[in-house]
Formats: sequence, C-alpha cells, structure tokens
Amino acid sequence: MAQNFDMVVIGAGPGGYVAAIRGAQLGLKVACIEREHLGGICLNWGCIPTKALLRSAEVFHLMHRAKDFGLTAQGIGFDLDKVVARSRGVAKQLTGGIGHLFKKNKVTTIMGEARLVAPGKISVITDKGTEEVTAKNIVLATGARARELPGLEPDGKLVWNYKHALMPPHMPKKLLVIGSGAIGIEFASFFNTLGADTTVVEVMDRVLPVEDAEISAFAKKQFVKQGMKILEKATVKKLDRKGSIVTAHIESAGKTETQDFDTVISAVGIVGNVENLGLEDLGVKVDRTHVVTDEYCRTGVEGLYAIGDVAGAPWLAHKASHEGVMVAELIAGGHPHPVKPSSIAGCTYCHPQVASVGLTEAKAKELGHDIKVGRFPFVGNGKAIALGEPEGLIKTVFDAKTGELLGAHMVGAEVTELIQGYVIGRQLETTEQDLMDTVFPHPTLSEMMHESVLDAYGRAIHF
Repeated sequence: MAQNFDMVVIGAGPGGYVAAIRGAQLGLKVACIEREHLGGICLNWGCIPTKALLRSAEVFHLMHRAKDFGLTAQGIGFDLDKVVARSRGVAKQLTGGIGHLFKKNKVTTIMGEARLVAPGKISVITDKGTEEVTAKNIVLATGARARELPGLEPDGKLVWNYKHALMPPHMPKKLLVIGSGAIGIEFASFFNTLGADTTVVEVMDRVLPVEDAEISAFAKKQFVKQGMKILEKATVKKLDRKGSIVTAHIESAGKTETQDFDTVISAVGIVGNVENLGLEDLGVKVDRTHVVTDEYCRTGVEGLYAIGDVAGAPWLAHKASHEGVMVAELIAGGHPHPVKPSSIAGCTYCHPQVASVGLTEAKAKELGHDIKVGRFPFVGNGKAIALGEPEGLIKTVFDAKTGELLGAHMVGAEVTELIQGYVIGRQLETTEQDLMDTVFPHPTLSEMMHESVLDAYGRAIHF
C-alpha cells in the first residue's frame, strides 16, 4: 500500500532538507527521499568540508607569517591525513544534525532512489524493495554533479574530481587545475598553500570569470604572488596518463604545448541530476541538464517543482535553501516572494577571498545604466592593517540617476562575511544616501564598505 503525503521532496541537499522542514513547520505531512547522504553534496562533498580544508590551509599560512606578528613558530608542517580527517568530521557532525531536525519536525525519511511514474506518484527503490509514495506536491531537489569532458575523465588516482580532491590519496607535488571557477580556484588555493607547484588553466579570458573584471585581475595578481601559474584563454585538449605522470596537452594562442604533472583536478562545471527520474514521460522540460521552471520553481506539470542546482544557475546552496522555503510556503497556501537571483551573493573561499552581489561594472554598462563606481583598498583601513591583511579591494556600482546599488564586488580578508551588508542593502532597495548615512563601527573591515560608497560620489575620507 502506497504511503501518502502532502509534499514529497526528492533529494536532501540544502534546498531539499530545508523545503521538507519548512513544509512540516507549516503543518504539511512531508517525506524526503534521499539516495545517498542527508545533506547532499554541500554538506558531504562541497561547501562545508572544503571550507574546513581551507581553514587548515589558512592557519598553516599564518603560522609561516608568525614573525610578522612578533611571534615565533618552529617545525611548521602538516599531516594531510589529519587535515582531511578534520574536514570529514565537520561534515559528519552537520549531516547528523539533519537527521535530528527531520525527527524533530516529523519529516519521514526514505533512503532510496526515486522515479516519477505518474503525476503525484513516485516509485522508490530501497534496501527492502520497491515502495510506492504518493503526494499532491513533489519537489525535485536532486542537485548536480561534476561535469566530465571527454579525455579528461577522473580516475581518482592521477586525475581527480572534487570528491577525490576532498579525500586525496596523496599530496600533489606538481598540480594542474582545469577551470578557475569557485571549485577550481579553492582547491588550487588549498594545495598551493600546502606547497604544491600549482598551475591553473582557464578557457575564458580571466580567472574567476563570473566576477567583475577588476576583482578578477586583483585576485590573479595575488595568486601569482603566491606562486601559482595562471594560464588564461587556454584549453586542456587531452591528458596522457602513464605510470605516475599525466602529460597535459595545453592549447593557447593557437599553439599546443605539453606539460607533465603528477595530479590533475578537473573543475569544469556541473551538470544537473535529471537522469532516471521519469521526467521525459511526464513532459517536464529539461534544458542542458537543468529543469526549466518559472520564478516560483514550478515546472509546468501540476504539483511538480524543481529547486536548487537541478533548476539551474546560480548554483549556490543558499539559493537552493531559499527556493526550498519559498516552494514549501507556496504549497502550504502562502504568498511568498520569488527568489531574485540578482540579489544572491556569490562567495569564493580562496586566499584572498572573493565575494560579490548584483551587476558587474561591465554588465551595468551593457544594460544601459549611467553608473557611478566607488573603490576602497584594504591598505587604507586600520583593522585590515592590524590584521596583517592589507591586500584587498571593495568596489561598488551605483545607478547615477536613482542611487540604486547595482552591484558590489570584493576581494580580500573576510569579504565572504562582509558581502551580506550589501545583500541586505539590495534586498531593502537601499540608495547611496541610505548607505552614506549609516554609521559603520570602528575599527572594522566594514568601514571600507562605507568608504567605497563615499568614493563613488567623490566623498571618500580615508584614501
């Protein structure tokens, strides 16, 4: 006999588990189906464990700078296995918490592989056999996985994807990272800090290509200063694997050269998990591995929604979570506002950190805005100097006619925390005058946000 629910969520990543919990809070009878791990990629293999690794690298970096702070540190080293073990422990702690939250909110957990067999009907293959589940509302939150390009497929030994890089079988000596988006540049930053001779290849004309060009250029300068080799407008055409060596054929400016590496990390994007879900039979539209939805995450099939990475860009856990809340409230009869992708911050936890929200300077101009741009460097901020982190930049872009904050872009220490101030500003439709009139605490890094706004209007005080 089929189990019946008001709402069934397929996938227990950030969007899925949040949707399930919010639905239960609103009085719905909810189940969540997950085929592998509660928490999905983010908690198990993405956002959380990578940040734990990067924290270890950050501490390691600071230990080498001890004398800059009047301190003495000797015999500095690392144990990669212990660094990884800490990362896995952090992930395990959080995934265990999701199970507790499900029990607390009376969300039924079904471990198995789901397939839509008809509108409102799901077949789930579990360890005990096949179960039938019905629900008036179904939320697809199946996430995404690493894209694999022909000839660059990971093998877990010489060529890694993000999962292999999170549990590395060895410490790379000479590392090639293919792709300089958030995933690629974070792993490049981690292994480079620990001593790997690191080369990054990016097919676009600059690293971190989704960021503002000025921020990308600043970040590249810092990466090169740290010893990374950056190849832009370049493509890895193929990899020859022999013994313990990978020979990469790298094409740039019409010429192909070969370089040898002992480790390659492929970080060339993601593809949505849309296979074997029965979407074709239901008439669900899929475009380039992502389910097509409207602004409320509706697929066009009655009662079927898609959220998070499987529904397309931006591929961010916080976007997925808020879509989960929105969909749950919609199903429960509420009237939520749609999630606005343009007001969702992107954060990259390399060294230095990079964060942004809204339009880049180039995009604002392309859309026809008459703009005012403000900048403020970390070297002009007392707290940044006291922290020993004087390398960084905060940039703000305003509409010259209305004072609307069109975008904000940052590179430097702790900018992934600072960016939320501008995110709130965009959400509340803040103008430049509102930001100018706001009192920022001293001494803090946040004062640079104020100065950047002032600079856009020729009023910067400290630089």
